[in-house]
Amino acid sequence: MPSLFKERLTTVLQFIIMNIFFDARWTRIGTHDGVSRYGSELVAALAKIHPVTMIIWDKRQLALLPKDIPYVVFNNPNSLAELFVARKLNKLKADVVFSPLQIMGSWGRRYKLILTLQDLIYYRHPKPPTFLPTPIRLVWWLFHQAYWPQRLLLAQADYVTTVSKTSKRLIEAHKLTKRPIGVIYNAPPLLKRSRTSSIQKELVYMGSFMPYKNVELLLKALSLLPEYKLHLASRITPERRAALEKLIDDPRQVVFWNGASDIEYADMLSRAMALVSASKDEGFGLPLIEAMAFGTPVVCSDMEIFHEVAGDGALFFNPDSPKELAACIRRLEDSQFRRRLIKKATTQTQQFSWENSARALLEIMKQLG
Repeated sequence: MPSLFKERLTTVLQFIIMNIFFDARWTRIGTHDGVSRYGSELVAALAKIHPVTMIIWDKRQLALLPKDIPYVVFNNPNSLAELFVARKLNKLKADVVFSPLQIMGSWGRRYKLILTLQDLIYYRHPKPPTFLPTPIRLVWWLFHQAYWPQRLLLAQADYVTTVSKTSKRLIEAHKLTKRPIGVIYNAPPLLKRSRTSSIQKELVYMGSFMPYKNVELLLKALSLLPEYKLHLASRITPERRAALEKLIDDPRQVVFWNGASDIEYADMLSRAMALVSASKDEGFGLPLIEAMAFGTPVVCSDMEIFHEVAGDGALFFNPDSPKELAACIRRLEDSQFRRRLIKKATTQTQQFSWENSARALLEIMKQLG
């Protein structure tokens, strides 16, 4: 018994003093994107259960990161200095380092490394994000023309994580890594209701305007829902907006917010008939559970990842059929049906929380340590 107690005490002490670093250099400046919000929320939850140090490259990133967490300032992860980032972490005696992406220098490291492959979307839709510099966009496009570069990146890690069981299945199907793979779910931020609103004939879309998001179908469905208004809450480039405006029959039916604040977004959801998504590919689907947790019904594409996330708490439609989308919206006009769906959605979202995700990540770190 004494030896067993000593062994457990040693394990606990080793765990307590684990020197954890979280790569927060993918945090956006000004407004979150999906990876930026994922990292910010996850590091905040992790810091509540274990000491952690953030890595940033620009102090302006701190505006979107949790307060009172120690940090160090390193290089921009897109610079050549990234080749030597492990030297800095070695000097700081890092035990475990986590990155919310799969891109992180590791040459000469003396610590455990966890890399994240969020999804495989860009293999099917290789157009890079428009906010990246032109040279980076070219490298991005070339990178996703074959799977072997991804395998080389993931081979640097001791452990690979992803944000859904669907993505894990795809990573395994394409044999992208021989490392263990864990699921660290995304989770909804806690949006606050600023007021109680009556339900209006309004729809909300939150997400990028990349082609695979299929926003065009949402606009087409409006002709079948002439009394409805669609709020496009996310930031959009002038070029993309101009292309979408050509598809709008009645401009009064569409509102381009070009980046709604959290308060504005919460106000939209509080009065909306539904949050809608016609996306044809996703790694998770954060806006879905965000709306479901808020109490707003979700109408979304009938695909594997959305079924994993939304369960029976959403309505599903063929993303090539404006008629099916419109029919789902009409079903929600039945107040009793709407209440039943919201109840199912509330139950479904309880499995997604940043606390659960942080505990799952810490357990992986414990295994590695």
